[in-house]
Amino acid sequence: MRQRIAVVGAGPAGLTFARVLHRHGHPVTVLERDPAPDARPQGGTLDLHEGLGQLALEKAGLLAEFDELSRPEGQSMRILAPDGTVLRDWPARPGDRANPEIDRGRLRDLLRGPLDVRWGSAVTAVTPGTPGGVRVDLADGRQEVYDLVVGADGAWSRVRPALSPATPRYTGVTTVETSLDDVDARHPGLARLIGDGSLAVYGVHRAIVAQRNSGGHVKVYAQYRAPLESRPASDADAVRAGLLDLFAGWAAPVLELLRHGTEFTHRPLYVLPVGHTWTHLPGVTLLGDAAHLMPPLGAGANLAMLEGAELAETVLGTGDLRTFEQHMWARAEHWARITTTGLDRLTGPDPARAIAHFDEVQPA
Repeated sequence: MRQRIAVVGAGPAGLTFARVLHRHGHPVTVLERDPAPDARPQGGTLDLHEGLGQLALEKAGLLAEFDELSRPEGQSMRILAPDGTVLRDWPARPGDRANPEIDRGRLRDLLRGPLDVRWGSAVTAVTPGTPGGVRVDLADGRQEVYDLVVGADGAWSRVRPALSPATPRYTGVTTVETSLDDVDARHPGLARLIGDGSLAVYGVHRAIVAQRNSGGHVKVYAQYRAPLESRPASDADAVRAGLLDLFAGWAAPVLELLRHGTEFTHRPLYVLPVGHTWTHLPGVTLLGDAAHLMPPLGAGANLAMLEGAELAETVLGTGDLRTFEQHMWARAEHWARITTTGLDRLTGPDPARAIAHFDEVQPA
């Protein structure tokens, strides 16, 4: 008899898990708290790595479709000094598909495909070991029972407390996000400054990063160290003015990235402890940020997708979730250490260390 399986969260991890099961004819229930696919913006762009996110898509039978949707030119990277001097400029190499970019929304649509996602199904608690299986409590008062519940519901997971008391902690770094639309037509100077991929400028304990998405849309991130209680004003004009004060003295073209933003979103960065694990319990496990929230430096979504694919293969094969978790923990700890060190360097007191970080990961 087939297992009754639910995955909580319709993000990259949960959808990859469900899509691999669906490919092999195994039913899975996808529970998502968002009321609809377009209920909120899905965020910026992701680079999917060979051997990680791309391998997960291959296991889901979606790699060819990804190749059509992705932007290899988005691998370009340019780094400026605060005075505007170009310090590094790495154009994308012809035929390079090591880390092509894709918008988060497009990736979600690709993974969702034919899956029947139950939108508006917010999970409030998960209780293993109940009669008949694992009980899932929903916000509307319903209760459902499954043989396996997979928590892929992000940083503030409602599934994690069934396995671990760990909660995310603030890193000391905050990001304020804004965006520019139709940048090539409306802001051609900024379009040239950014190039085909990403632009980054690093100062003492602060940075400005701009990333191209598809359709001429650019996400801009102002990143800085600040106490958690130090929230920016809610008024967009006041936030913009505060950021311009924070980055005062930086080159005028760099500050133009902030001047043209009309909406600003405050995002303190949180992480789970490096090496986070839990005592294995039959019938419940975690994926992605729910398991190993780490700084957003290109690894998280890639790991989440590969874990989703590997967990699905485990369910279809040996069923040995304990071994799967041990493998996931070891790989996640490796990447958590890398990204934690990276965040410290990118927002540290010495901008030269931020440049050196990219020298280590970019092609010669």
